[in-house]
Amino acid sequence: MTASCAPTAHSPLLRKVVPGPRMLARLDAIVVPSGRSASRCEHAAELARELDCVLLVLASRDSLGTEIRAAIGQHDRGNQYIVDVPPDLGERLPQLATTDLLAGEGFHRKTDVSAKRNLGLALTYMARLGRILFLDDDIRIPETADLRRAAWLLRTHDAVGMRVEGYPDNSVVCHANRETGGRQGTFVGAGALAVGSDRVNSFFPEIYNEDWFFLLDHSTLLPVAVTGVAVQDRFDPFDDPDRARGQEFGDLLAEGLFAILDRGGRIRHADIAYWRWFIEQRRRFIDGILERLELNAMPGSEQIAAALLAARGQLDEHVSPELCRHYLDAWRHDLGTWATFRANLPLGLPIGSAAELFDLPVSTSAFGGGFEREGTHAWLPW
Repeated sequence: MTASCAPTAHSPLLRKVVPGPRMLARLDAIVVPSGRSASRCEHAAELARELDCVLLVLASRDSLGTEIRAAIGQHDRGNQYIVDVPPDLGERLPQLATTDLLAGEGFHRKTDVSAKRNLGLALTYMARLGRILFLDDDIRIPETADLRRAAWLLRTHDAVGMRVEGYPDNSVVCHANRETGGRQGTFVGAGALAVGSDRVNSFFPEIYNEDWFFLLDHSTLLPVAVTGVAVQDRFDPFDDPDRARGQEFGDLLAEGLFAILDRGGRIRHADIAYWRWFIEQRRRFIDGILERLELNAMPGSEQIAAALLAARGQLDEHVSPELCRHYLDAWRHDLGTWATFRANLPLGLPIGSAAELFDLPVSTSAFGGGFEREGTHAWLPW
């Protein structure tokens, strides 16, 4: 292998299924980890109304619960739940060794999307909403029937991704590869991912490509299918070099692990020697993009170069084979931590009552549009 971003996007690992016209099932909930303006949640609300399923919005950053309620209230059938996620959400979930390791290495992640998705997993599991869809607020699903097909596939698969159209869903480095003429595919991700919350005993670590890690167990990829289409809104991946810098370690790890799986290997084969070799391949991959960029002047080339140099600097200065190995050891430990946490969660609770156990108020029209909360509980299952 000569490149860390495989042009095939690891697609042979996925089970491509086209369900028949009668292979449809009910979707129980749509979970939106919202961080943008309230209007971005309208599409998810429309889907939830059409599918008659629960809508759970986990709001933070530029997303405010009161504004979301005003924006999507006309779509409510009494099953909308909006949680204003506090900055300390991670402290209300199990303490993860992977988070502590990266914080100690200076790899603090600015986004809280992993914590919100983990919260979504916990709340829907407690509420016995087994077939859920994670949907980012910048992704649209043109055909609701695709979601019913994905729900049907969850009978035999742990997760079902959707083929992303519109703007490609890639890292900054892989976007640069495509922009400079390199072959580049995409893989399924949590931006539009149906999950069996009652089947999957996995979690989203605080790292870029957290959804790729979510789809793994201790040795290989979980049973994952792909069906249907999702459309990603366009954005500028090169507007901030820090984005590429923050993605580099997660991109390296995920691409390295999936390169092993592509060849029929197992995660245990990712030893120190492998990471030493793969880091060098990643370095050559980025250098090759920079060389093409230098030979072919194009609009925005300075921004692209700045992003690539930021990623290359992170790789050279902060990433080592030993760190890669230590991270995987911590991740395996966290799989056990999350399994223990999940096993101790009470089941059969309404979403509001489940959120209350994490000391989180829930806005729901089922209680007059106010906040469903009866008091603060110190009950924490971990």
